[in-house]
Amino acid sequence: MQAEPRKSLVGEEYEVEVGPVAHGGHCIARTSEGQVLFVRHTLPGERVVAQVTEGEEGARFLRADAVRVLDASKDRIDAPCPFAGPGRCGGCDWQHAKPGAQRRLKGEVVAEQLRRLAGLTPEEVGWDGTVMPAEGDKVPAGQVPAWRTRVQYAVTADGRAGLRRHRSHEVEPIDHCMIAAEGVSELGIEKRDWTGMDSVEAIAATGSQDRQVVLTPKPGARLPLVELDRPVSVMRVDERSGQLHRVHGRPFVRERADGRTHRVAGGGFWQVHPKAADTLVTAVMQGLLPRKGDMALDLYCGVGLFAGALADRVGESGAVLGIESGKRAVEDARHNLADFPRVRIEQGKVESVLPRTGITEVDLVVLDPPRAGAGRKTVEHLSSLGARRIAYVACDPAALARDLAYFRDGGYRVRTLRVFDLFPMTHHVECVAILEPAAKGL
Repeated sequence: MQAEPRKSLVGEEYEVEVGPVAHGGHCIARTSEGQVLFVRHTLPGERVVAQVTEGEEGARFLRADAVRVLDASKDRIDAPCPFAGPGRCGGCDWQHAKPGAQRRLKGEVVAEQLRRLAGLTPEEVGWDGTVMPAEGDKVPAGQVPAWRTRVQYAVTADGRAGLRRHRSHEVEPIDHCMIAAEGVSELGIEKRDWTGMDSVEAIAATGSQDRQVVLTPKPGARLPLVELDRPVSVMRVDERSGQLHRVHGRPFVRERADGRTHRVAGGGFWQVHPKAADTLVTAVMQGLLPRKGDMALDLYCGVGLFAGALADRVGESGAVLGIESGKRAVEDARHNLADFPRVRIEQGKVESVLPRTGITEVDLVVLDPPRAGAGRKTVEHLSSLGARRIAYVACDPAALARDLAYFRDGGYRVRTLRVFDLFPMTHHVECVAILEPAAKGL
């Protein structure tokens, strides 16, 4: 006999005491029956009415929104953005928290992930618990830094630009995104009719006036005539192959960081915050302290940001090998680093290419893996190369913690950890861990 379907609890309301923050932009609470609730739009210590948004009877946990606040935290403010709140835009997680409280919450999440997944305390990784804002982002409560240089707008059935609701394909139409950088906002995307488009990505380069729009049409739809408030280049995503095609203007934007200009093809990866690339390069180089003649690896190297910084510092007697899986990013990296004859960029997945290089020894390693992390196999390989120092740049504290545990098994300890709030108003955070052989730290 088939088991009876369990009753959905969506829409049910519970009055709860809110507990600690959890990874993902929510806090933990429990119903009177002991069922775990992951509650958004609340803060630790509050008493709220939580309305279930996902889950059923007997489920391990439920997802919910705080729809009424009965006892508010001293860290609560009215959300500056009119599109934030339960059931609305899912782009921001902490509009209702003071800026300093957001950074404190992010620090608590990083500390909890390190403890739970790697068995490490902040003291053991050389971190004082501080989450540093980017330059210019320390704003008073009620103000929002405009930092997002790349915004992916979804499009409603009637052609309005908006942003996705949390864990939903539904679109929240907006007339302005408060966290969008000025270079994005000035394009006027929200004022145009995008009928026939599935999404519109707006890109405003840092350090140049380059602006680009990437259009993803719905099947069979014709491209609109793109007339915006500033000059832009236009790219189109092919509905069958997913490949990008140039419609108008340059197929790339020029980003500036570490004193160099980097070509980034349409839709290619680049740090979203205008200060992020320089902030991270500085943290990595201060941690690694490259020397002339060093041999270095830059894994998941993208368009060559860290490879270029390393090449500049190891000099003509040193060498840098970058590995990147994206074909377009590899083309950009080779172009960006063409003036460094001792830099080589290989295309392919790190776990496949690195063993084939035949490299048995390196001085320095930088890795900036995707959100899932590098994984045990790659970490084991890196641990065998005897690097003097390793810089791990992480956008996900859970993946970082798992990989740090693997590095510990491979004989490496964390010398320092720095944490940066490069995604204000969201739950995301960027970490830079510097590792060295454990024997050196004894």
